[in-house]
Amino acid sequence: MSFDDRYFYEPAKGHGLPHDPLNAIVGPRPIGWIASRNAQGQRNLAPYSFFNCFNYRPPIIGFASSGWKDSVKNIVETGEFVWNLTTRSLAIKMNESSASLAHGRDEFEFAGLTPTPGTLVAADRVAESPVNFECKLSQCIQLQSAAGEKIDTWLVLGEVVAVHIARHLLDEQGIYQTALAEPVLRAGGPSAYYGISEDLRFDLTRPDAR
Repeated sequence: MSFDDRYFYEPAKGHGLPHDPLNAIVGPRPIGWIASRNAQGQRNLAPYSFFNCFNYRPPIIGFASSGWKDSVKNIVETGEFVWNLTTRSLAIKMNESSASLAHGRDEFEFAGLTPTPGTLVAADRVAESPVNFECKLSQCIQLQSAAGEKIDTWLVLGEVVAVHIARHLLDEQGIYQTALAEPVLRAGGPSAYYGISEDLRFDLTRPDAR
């Protein structure tokens, strides 16, 4: 490949491709499977493909929502939510929880999942998920363009105050085994997901300063 053989576009003018490549390039991405309750106690569960971890101490995770959706509204009202790890065996149920249900319908029930109470937050955990992060809202930020124009997208950041890990995912030394959990990651296109395999692992150590 020549260094000059590049497809070039300016996003503001459109990409000119069958599907926006941004999501495929920045990927695969972990899934923000977010459980919350509103002020009246009604449950909500929804997956978000823009999700990641942003800080060690205190641990802070976050997801972005295109539009002021129920998850954002609930979290701002109550200040709490739970992130649930999506695994290969839960992928179909995760996808089912993305359905646009009538207001007030329970995604846990619709997807056939078991809600279990959080320990430190009122939001429920997905019992079938092997890892859950109970979170307290730290910031809710409306995104804006480089020109300062407000965008109808909201970045929700939460401090992880409690962690639940299925014991079989910790080895004899107590080290979490990422591939063993079989996490599901979102990729580009309307339907693409990926898994993680131990066969694809490689290790790098940080170099000493020269």
